[in-house]
Amino acid sequence: MGFVTGMLAGLDRRLVDPQALLAALDIDISDITSRITIERYATLYNRLNHQLEDEGFGLFAQPMRIGSFEFLCRASISAPSLAEALTRTSRFLHIVLPDLAVSVRRAHGKAELVIAETRKLADNPDDPGRIFAFEWLLRLLHGLSCWLVGRGIGLDSVIFPYRKPAHFADYPLIFTEDSRFAPTLSGGTGTLVASFKANLLDLPIRRDEAALAAFLDGAPGKIALLYRRDREMVIRVRDLLRVALPATPSLDAIADRLHLSPRTLHRRLGEEGSSFRAIKDDLRRDLMLARLSKTDDPVGRIAADLGYTDTSAFYRACVAWTGMSPIRYRRHRASAN
Repeated sequence: MGFVTGMLAGLDRRLVDPQALLAALDIDISDITSRITIERYATLYNRLNHQLEDEGFGLFAQPMRIGSFEFLCRASISAPSLAEALTRTSRFLHIVLPDLAVSVRRAHGKAELVIAETRKLADNPDDPGRIFAFEWLLRLLHGLSCWLVGRGIGLDSVIFPYRKPAHFADYPLIFTEDSRFAPTLSGGTGTLVASFKANLLDLPIRRDEAALAAFLDGAPGKIALLYRRDREMVIRVRDLLRVALPATPSLDAIADRLHLSPRTLHRRLGEEGSSFRAIKDDLRRDLMLARLSKTDDPVGRIAADLGYTDTSAFYRACVAWTGMSPIRYRRHRASAN
């Protein structure tokens, strides 16, 4: 839900009530532990763009007019390589999105995609709209790059210029497991740095006008749907772990169920920006928060159902994820509702 509230920050700045838009998509932002399908997220993305007549969600000093994403694609699709496509993207965004400067550096076998503020996006460096601006532009550039070359591009690491947001635990799936946070000083400007293997910049562009026509149907919200197959293994492992609860199968056991070697499973998960431990932790976190928020089940029963043989470990996990003990978190959620 952190990604949804960030997307809506531009409406909040304009004092526009988002309830009608959210109700039409059956989205309840008051429940911070809830999740929505990626299809609903993409629909919200497009509807919000058209309501504001701004593909930048009302977050920047000047609107990014409707059609900007299409022309960004058209500017990059005829490039011979990803490196040239990103160079053209940088020049185009300088025109339509001057608040953020995009550049690419290459050295010692490593490439860095850099997104830098040219002006403060918000007085508070941890403002939800500012956080979403960086999340959105990185996702857009990464997703577009993957589509242009016709394959997934793994991000080795990303340094985000703000403190860990409440939804940071989802960053490994969306960006990379090596997501770091370097807070920007109050009053200053920040820079995001995403690192990946330099040889990927030499990949040829594999899309043509026919592919672009199909791609633009549902864009730019469609960028959120790109390469869903890249998360297929994460989803399959998560589903197997959930069905097995309260048992906690090992990586070897799950690999056997999937008819893969443990080494292959580990590699496939890494390519999707996750790991076996991260999937297990994320599943437990989501189920824990949902049970604490929506049921009166005793804490001990929830811990046992989630495979915690030691209740104290359950307490420590809850504190690590929420900053509160299970009982205090439950009371906090009850008072918020």
